[in-house]
Amino acid sequence: MQERILQPELLDTLPQDDPDAIRAREEMLQVNGIMGNHRWIERMIRRHRESGWRITELGAGDGALSMRLLASGCCTVAALHAFDLAARPAHWPAAAHWTCGDVLAQALPETEIVVANLFLHHFTTEQLHLLGSGLSPMTRLIVAAEPARRWIHSISGRLFCELAELNHVQRHDMQASIRAGFRGDELRDALGLGKEWQAYAHEHPLGGYRFMAWR
Repeated sequence: MQERILQPELLDTLPQDDPDAIRAREEMLQVNGIMGNHRWIERMIRRHRESGWRITELGAGDGALSMRLLASGCCTVAALHAFDLAARPAHWPAAAHWTCGDVLAQALPETEIVVANLFLHHFTTEQLHLLGSGLSPMTRLIVAAEPARRWIHSISGRLFCELAELNHVQRHDMQASIRAGFRGDELRDALGLGKEWQAYAHEHPLGGYRFMAWR
């Protein structure tokens, strides 16, 4: 898997209320729990944030990660902002911000922290560069958990889908995500982060590509 390959994911093509889509989203919570993505993002924010810093989650989906960050005290309700093509969830706090739209089509919110979970791999290198150029000058910390692009994760993912009896949407999308995932410094380079940024990325044994950048 030397080169990233982007393919449409089934979940992105299904209506929100489609039974297969609902089940796939539930299964994604299970996958996230096993990979520990939400726990790692929360831990990094707790370790590196400063008092009063605001948070934007890109591709917030149902808001599960943002709600975790809020409940754990990583930010106040008024300091939380989410960005997604989907409409604001019914349970989203009234005082928190929600932007329904394309992250590539407008400037990102002026927050000190930007987080993304299994979201950035959906974009081409050119789109990621556009996203990076849209970061607010206020942003000081980027924390992202994405798929690591390795054959071993493709094989273990197929095995996990069989054992956990995941539905066809999750089976397809997991493989598509791995093929579109990252290795090494690819994400930093794709975002076009300047010399003022420091960054590191490492791969988790269960298939996660964990990236953090700060300035």
